[in-house]
Amino acid sequence: MKRLRNPRTGVDQGDIEVFSDFEDNGEMWTGSGPRERRRSVDFSAVFASPPSVHVSVSLWDMDTSAAIRAELVAENVTVEGFEIVFRTWADSRAARLRAGWLAIGELPHVDDWDVE
Repeated sequence: MKRLRNPRTGVDQGDIEVFSDFEDNGEMWTGSGPRERRRSVDFSAVFASPPSVHVSVSLWDMDTSAAIRAELVAENVTVEGFEIVFRTWADSRAARLRAGWLAIGELPHVDDWDVE
């Protein structure tokens, strides 16, 4: 994790394979209709509150014989991690997908008080 000059701001990032279905004829490659794949990501350190998370495609291997329909989002963001979610539908065929992600948020600090 990168720490900015402000010790309360953390930046974490990574790149992760979400699926590779062409190798074993998985449903993203051979199926049709609504399909979804989720991949859990753990941050390298715990944030003080859920960070803002940005996801992007870093590898896109799609069949071009049909329209390419897809959605890539971050869901269930917590202080410890989140889920990358890829969705496709109709006759789109996805062979494999890798996603890059970036999380920016507040970090715990030694001066924080936990008073209840």
